[in-house]
Amino acid sequence: MGHNEILRKFTEWEYWPSYMFYAPNVPYAIYLGLKAKNFTFYSAVNPGIKSSGNGTESKYKTLEMIPETYRPKSVFVAKERDHSNVLKEVKASGLDYPIIAKPDVGFRGLFVQKINDEQQLIDYLDEHPLDLIIQEFIDLPQECGVFYYKFPNEKKGKISSLTLKSFMSITGDGQSTIAQLIRKDSRAKHYIERLQVINKEIWNDVPAKNQQITLSEIGNHARGTQFHNGNDLIDCDLEKTFNALGEKIPGLYYGRFDIKYNTLEELKQGKNFKFLEVNGIIAEPTHIYDANKGTYFEALKTIRDFWETSYKIAVENHKNGVEYMSFKVFWKEIFNLLQYYKKIKQLSKDRKSA
Repeated sequence: MGHNEILRKFTEWEYWPSYMFYAPNVPYAIYLGLKAKNFTFYSAVNPGIKSSGNGTESKYKTLEMIPETYRPKSVFVAKERDHSNVLKEVKASGLDYPIIAKPDVGFRGLFVQKINDEQQLIDYLDEHPLDLIIQEFIDLPQECGVFYYKFPNEKKGKISSLTLKSFMSITGDGQSTIAQLIRKDSRAKHYIERLQVINKEIWNDVPAKNQQITLSEIGNHARGTQFHNGNDLIDCDLEKTFNALGEKIPGLYYGRFDIKYNTLEELKQGKNFKFLEVNGIIAEPTHIYDANKGTYFEALKTIRDFWETSYKIAVENHKNGVEYMSFKVFWKEIFNLLQYYKKIKQLSKDRKSA
């Protein structure tokens, strides 16, 4: 690792590991637990989602909460499976290539992959012995994260975060290969290993002058997607759209919707968009990663503010009869999640060394 790379990782907090955003806030989480008189209070935030969306929930089942009009066609694929049956089910569901494959329980975009044909799907199934989701590829140009919350005893909710996303891309000069252009790009070069895997079929191609090449169509920070704070674009029309949707999603009071859409104007009108995922209590207000519109310490405070909101929702739901998770069940879920995460990490290492 060169001196410039070390300096970048030290000074540009956008790239810092997640524990740098959460470890400093642990005392505040303890304070909220004491205030609620129960350290598993969060489990009452979203009674419609398993464990309120603490990372152990099925993404497939959570997405099924969304009205059919606004969700992609999806197929659940169990860990124990027969490839021929999976292929038949994909075809019967009306899914056309390209499609998206990803773990049913996943983290930060890990193993999310665009699949272009049947052989790629077979290879993906072989390489990922996990419960999976096979999903329609939504070919809309824009992606955003909308953080929405609603207090249980109120009719309308609020959008507290809007994150606009820019996919990693480069522009051809008519002479350089994709690989050379990436190495010269100030942002793309930091993701070169991952981008080489994604773009291996075009790695040595030479794009025409001024031709724009999108290097990753998965809107994830770890894949080089840039997050932009769009909070100044939140208005009554956008909140009206999501309040109308919120009425159709029982038991969801707090979370982030990852969405593909055509234009922001159409999104505000409730038109031409699809949900990709629904994230519950562990969802991040991802606008904090726009270092151009905030500081590291402001990001920490924003996380605390969002936790405060989740606490208020949980307490209100509890007063309305929603039980808190027992501490025994909490630790069992955390243990199982850590074991699953260890398996995921090992799979990732195996793929890199293959």
